[in-house]
Parts: sequence; C-alpha cells; structure tokens
Amino acid sequence: MDLARLSRLALVSYGVMQLAQGLWMTIAPGSFFDALGPFGARNDHYIRDMATWSLAIGPVCLLAARGDAGVRAVVLLLAGLEAAIHTVNHIADADIADPLWVGVFDAVALGSLAVALLVLSRLTTKAEEATTP
Repeated sequence: MDLARLSRLALVSYGVMQLAQGLWMTIAPGSFFDALGPFGARNDHYIRDMATWSLAIGPVCLLAARGDAGVRAVVLLLAGLEAAIHTVNHIADADIADPLWVGVFDAVALGSLAVALLVLSRLTTKAEEATTP
C-alpha cells in the first residue's frame, strides 16, 4: 500500500472512530463512562463537552482524506498531537481508574495511536516535500 493510500485510510478510520465516539459520548455518557472513562466521579455534562472534540475532528479527518498530502499531513499532526497530550493525561491519572487496568490500557493505546499518527504525518510531509520542486 502506498503512503498516500495509507494516510487516506488512517484519516477515514480515525474520522469514523471519532464520530462514533462523539455520538456515544453525547447519546449515552453513562455507558461511555462505565466502559472507557472510569476516572473519578461521573459528570455527564463534561463527557458531552469532551464529545465536541470528537464530533469536530471526525468530519475534518474525513474531508482531509480527500485533500492533498499537505492537508493530510497537517490533520494527521493535529490528531497525533491531541492523542499525545491525551496520553499524558491518562498516564497522570492511570492510578485513579477503576479498575486500574483500564487506566493503563488507555494510556498504552492512546500512546500507540499518537506515535502512529505523528509518524504518518511526518512521512506524509516528507513525501510532499520530495515531490514539490
């Protein structure tokens, strides 16, 4: 699979995932909290507030998948930076997750996602630079 196809696939996959997560957080914040967000006390308003990120970045990823390499690289960078910062937060709060393994798993999964998105962004940028005179 070539890099352009891979970056498009990553953006579509991430965009669909973010839209699904945002809808889940909005429609059933209690279910989301029980499954993925057991950090401290449940706050449905805050969960729905956080859904706004997912509901915003999802369509941007889907649109960027149709764009040129420069657009794809920037959106992948934004998604990767958010995942990296999100990872730091999960590392800091892993010990308050109930159960603890959820906090650890979340930190590892988010960190892996961040690395993948950031590496793909960088590779896409380098490919764009190589084809630009």
